[in-house]
Amino acid sequence: MAVEYDRLDARIMTLVQSNNRLTSDEIGERVGLSATAVQRRLKKLRDSRIIEADVSIVSPKAVGRPVSMLVLVSLERERADIIDRFKQALRANAEVMSGYYVTGEADFVIIVTATDMEGYEQFTRRFFYENPDIKGFKTLVIMDRVKVGFTIPIEAPEAAG
Repeated sequence: MAVEYDRLDARIMTLVQSNNRLTSDEIGERVGLSATAVQRRLKKLRDSRIIEADVSIVSPKAVGRPVSMLVLVSLERERADIIDRFKQALRANAEVMSGYYVTGEADFVIIVTATDMEGYEQFTRRFFYENPDIKGFKTLVIMDRVKVGFTIPIEAPEAAG
């Protein structure tokens, strides 16, 4: 079920996706609303979970985690309890930056960060080899971060007629 939003909400979301440090005054100037109206709309968007989170993107290199991998994970069996357990393990592990349950050759695609390849090997031993639900995994080392973020294009809804 889609939550309703209007063209002003769409403009506000587009702005905060690019820079979540804009003040309500700055957003209001750009979309033609008062700061109070912007705050009300942002609260509604957050309460309805259209805006899921306000985050900062941290440079992995700057914090000593310059190695990232894209990992394709296959489970031994596709049973609801096994899938749920693996999802919970992904959520609980700080080294897993993102995780996706997918169709195709793998069951999950995850992005993992490490201090170095030795650190990643330790992660694989702990996270994959010690888990009897894992059938196998394939690691793709990320050579360069070309684009990072969660920005999505937002279409303004059609005006009611």
